[in-house]
Amino acid sequence: MGAKRKLLKGYRGGLLGSPLKWLIANIVAWTIGVLWVLPFIGIFMTSIRPFSEVVSGWWSVSPFTPTLKNYVDALFNPMFSLLRGFMNSFIIAVPSTIIPVMLAALAAYAFARFSFPIKNYLFVTMLFLMAAPQQMTIIPIFFMLNNMRLLNTYLGLILIHSSWGIPWITFFLRNYFSMLPKELEEIARVDGATNRQIFFKIVLPISLPGIISASVLQFAWVWNDFFFALMLIFDPNKMVITQMLPRLKGQYQIDWGLLSSGSVLAMIVPLIVYIIFNKYYMGGFRGWAMKK
Repeated sequence: MGAKRKLLKGYRGGLLGSPLKWLIANIVAWTIGVLWVLPFIGIFMTSIRPFSEVVSGWWSVSPFTPTLKNYVDALFNPMFSLLRGFMNSFIIAVPSTIIPVMLAALAAYAFARFSFPIKNYLFVTMLFLMAAPQQMTIIPIFFMLNNMRLLNTYLGLILIHSSWGIPWITFFLRNYFSMLPKELEEIARVDGATNRQIFFKIVLPISLPGIISASVLQFAWVWNDFFFALMLIFDPNKMVITQMLPRLKGQYQIDWGLLSSGSVLAMIVPLIVYIIFNKYYMGGFRGWAMKK
């Protein structure tokens, strides 16, 4: 009887306590969300209104005259057109995502399923490569690309982004592949399938969420990169959107509406990618974190 009373008391306590915890959790979550989104709202409001309306604060809505003039001026700027920056960023970001994901998937499967003498040493080396800062490597990279005549070229920047992405994508997918059940591969191997057939026909299809998660992260990282592009691209016609954006501020006067609209345009592509692949993106992280 005593145990029953304790159980009933605990059950009632849970019922009474859970709404309060739910309310507190929602208040905290909404507060963090509003604080996180507030800067974007300010940038967006500045981008769609004339400067005279936001000079006293973007939160002032009287008067409110929305316009797309800032976006048109940013896209078709005579000196640094963001439309050209969009094209250059896509030219670099798309292959810089496909190449490392393909190569890293092969390496990750080897680390997850096969044993070879220097496996652990290679994996530790890869982890050290992930920890190397960009600033420490830029000088040898600069001279290497210069000697290869790839400096100030799309191909040179694509190769740098690809090589920089392979270690962390390999680490990410290796952990994801390790969580996959081995039974399907063993059954296919009994039926006479080769390792190549198992990888391309069994492992890759069921690993699609993890591969898409890695691809989304790599694409966003390459798209938002500024340091490598600043150091390795000099031709204005080849500059990516993150390079062109600071140059919109002007020489003698800063046009905040133009800069704000350019910032919104620069961030909208990764945002759209996240929205489109959100289902697979979250599924990839759930699969990465699950236990056998």
